[in-house]
Amino acid sequence: MSALGARTNLSIQYARRLLLQSINNYKNIDRVAVLRYKHYGPSLLQPKTNFSTASDQHQPKVLNTNPEKKEFQAETRMLLDIVARSLYSDKEVFIRELISNASDALEKFRYLSVSSSQDAPQLANVDRALEIKLNTDKQNRTITFQDNGIGMTKEELIQNLGTIARSGSKSFIEEIKKQGSDQANSIIGQFGVGFYSAFMVADKLEVYTRSSKTGSPGYKWSSDGSGTYEIQEVEDVPIGTKIIVYLKTDCREFADDGRVKEIIKKYSNFIGSPILLNNEQVNSIKPLWLMEPKEVTQEQHVEFYRFISNSYDKPRFTLHYKTDAPISIRSILYVPEGKPGLFEMSRDSDVGVALYSRKILIKSKADNILPKWLRFVKGVVDSEDIPLNLSRELLQNSALILKLRTVLTNRFIKFMCEMAQKDPVGFDAYYKDYSLFLKEGIVTSQSPLEKEEIAKLLRFESSKLEAGVKTSLADYCSRQKEDQRSIYYLAAPSRQLAETSPYYESLKKRNLEVLFCYEMYDELVLLELKEFGRRSLISVENDMQKDSAEKSDSVIGSDDLQQSQINDLISFLKSNLDGKVFEVRTTQKLDTHPCVIIIPEMAAARHFIRTQAQNLSEENRFALLRPQLEINAKHPIIRKLHKLISTDKELANMVSQQLFSNAMVTAGLVMDPRNLVNHINDLLVKALEKH
Repeated sequence: MSALGARTNLSIQYARRLLLQSINNYKNIDRVAVLRYKHYGPSLLQPKTNFSTASDQHQPKVLNTNPEKKEFQAETRMLLDIVARSLYSDKEVFIRELISNASDALEKFRYLSVSSSQDAPQLANVDRALEIKLNTDKQNRTITFQDNGIGMTKEELIQNLGTIARSGSKSFIEEIKKQGSDQANSIIGQFGVGFYSAFMVADKLEVYTRSSKTGSPGYKWSSDGSGTYEIQEVEDVPIGTKIIVYLKTDCREFADDGRVKEIIKKYSNFIGSPILLNNEQVNSIKPLWLMEPKEVTQEQHVEFYRFISNSYDKPRFTLHYKTDAPISIRSILYVPEGKPGLFEMSRDSDVGVALYSRKILIKSKADNILPKWLRFVKGVVDSEDIPLNLSRELLQNSALILKLRTVLTNRFIKFMCEMAQKDPVGFDAYYKDYSLFLKEGIVTSQSPLEKEEIAKLLRFESSKLEAGVKTSLADYCSRQKEDQRSIYYLAAPSRQLAETSPYYESLKKRNLEVLFCYEMYDELVLLELKEFGRRSLISVENDMQKDSAEKSDSVIGSDDLQQSQINDLISFLKSNLDGKVFEVRTTQKLDTHPCVIIIPEMAAARHFIRTQAQNLSEENRFALLRPQLEINAKHPIIRKLHKLISTDKELANMVSQQLFSNAMVTAGLVMDPRNLVNHINDLLVKALEKH
């Protein structure tokens, strides 16, 4: 590969990196946890504490003064340590897990109370209002979770709380599916470890429960997490389950109602049943993504958008998308009304979509659900099919996640194409604010198919349309003649410079439509895109290189230079511009311009000049660019220059230097045109000597 070719490739790569800069797994928990276990030892016990009971909590009467004491198995004790020390990265999630368990208990009761199965148990008090209650007690350092759901028998208590990683909810769902029903799709639990997350913050846990099955007694379960637990029968236990968490000294923050309210709103705000914190309902906003799109009002969308985005503007566009194939998805995606801030422009910022599973927050910033270039999108995605790890905090990198990402991305692009048709004014305003993200998507995507899908949203001015009117690549293709298989574009700072560019003259004479790219990185984006609709994207500068070495021995016209004179002029220019140009030739593609510079991959060359050339000498810069000068032998300046060679050699030298500089400026290959002013003044002085 030539030095120019190699440097060109490097320039393209560097420019791509510059664009990204300017836009300025499954986690192997068990292995890490086992190592921690070996380091800390099997016991979770802190120094023994005298537990006090919350003064305002009604305590059921104990019937059996000798509680039945049971011991976790050795492997289970180790797993308990793993759960409490290593499984969850943030202590506050224990509130999410216990509320999720309470929600599952309510859903199980809800299902069984309407079940017509012969095996369904007889339930007591089936008309009760289902709710979840939390109470905090700062003085006694406790937080209590209570639900009036299905409750547990003694056997279920031993199975569900005495066996870690056995999910009662999962078993319940599997049993229902055996009966040929899937109505319990609101049940969340699947791993059977959420309850034990409370040991991250607790010195001791007490569980009071009574099954909804008619005639069931109440029981108390307690453990300090050291490897044993106690069960005893108690009186006056209401139907359902109550968990009292005795907090460690350094976890007293979870007995503060303000802190707990904040956590509930963060993780569990969309639980289907009311959540009461100290007798005040906390979860008031509905999970709109689970509702039918036609049922949701614009006012609800505005309220919901402000809640999830923590902002005060309104959504510009709203995509409420639900599908069950090829994957279950319930989602709402918003395009913000406001312009993106500096932090959002940076690629270091997170994607703004929250991930839920059955209305429970899994991750507020889910990087794997949408590509990085869509980080300006706000919203929620809920999927029952998402493969989570035990802690629910991480997504497993799998084909399913890739499929989810692909489906959402394609649907969003399709939605924005629909908005461009339905609301062109609104889309134009969106494009003005967010087009940089679309271009980033084309440059960073590894999929040609995705690049082309994003490219449907690109907009440019066209030589065939009035100034200010933008067109899409698809509309450009629809206006083409059947035999035209290329899309032509020209990069220029403004329409005036584009229409007067020497590179545009040839296509204008051939009546071909050209897209005008005004933004700095537009040509790099189209260079990366390569083709659209099976049509090649070609810069007019590259088109000009085709058949550019045409020569004619005939006399062009009575006043035109003959071929022998042209040869003399070419020899003079090569000599006078030695070290700057590496080839001089004539071209038939110019009309009103005297000359033009041709360089392979002009876009990459321009980015090279902007980003790297300042560290190179002029000689090395020209050696890398290897510019070719093409002259229009019919132009008056070129004809006059030939005469000056024999009549005023000094002026001929100055004119040839200025012609080359002008062509370099027109090509966008001069770092600072101000450096040319002195040379222009010298040329004017010389030209005006006789006047």
